Amino acid sequence: MLRDESEASWPADAVEIGAVTDAYGLKGWVKVAAHAQGSDGGNALLSAKRWWLEKGRERKSAPRVAAKTHGDTIVGQLAGVADRDAALLLRGFRVYVSRDEFPALAADEFYWVDLIGLHVVNDAGVELGNVADLIDNGAHSVLRVEYPSTGKDGKPATGERLIPFVGAYVKTVDQAAKRIVVDWQADY
Repeated sequence: MLRDESEASWPADAVEIGAVTDAYGLKGWVKVAAHAQGSDGGNALLSAKRWWLEKGRERKSAPRVAAKTHGDTIVGQLAGVADRDAALLLRGFRVYVSRDEFPALAADEFYWVDLIGLHVVNDAGVELGNVADLIDNGAHSVLRVEYPSTGKDGKPATGERLIPFVGAYVKTVDQAAKRIVVDWQADY
């Protein structure tokens, strides 16, 4: 059943996965555009037992009854959403999943959400900054690393480094230590 949620009842580890774009069919299914590309975008949606929905200040959640990949989107049925009209009311809601419900990954795989905020140092120990975001360029992911800098006007600014997230440059990712070691120089 769709349940109203408060900030206190919202999971602390909720991660935005996608957004409801439309109804699907006549029996209350919704179509979700996942933020991640390909099948990876739906893995958390397909495995999560509960979807958390947010639009403006309105927060809801519901058990996921069923979900499947449909082209480049995910379609899902939530408990308490019985028909197309009810599904249409969910358009525009952002969909969250508790991080605890993400599927397990292989040892050399990472969810982007787990990399954001990690410290990046090169193999000589030089601090390069912190991962602010990741970019998908089609061929591979790219770390967007921010570091304190000075602008042309002499005022403090934020610098940015883009480091390909591939084995040639990324040597180790230690999530426990919150650190990524790369073969990258500060002046690149």
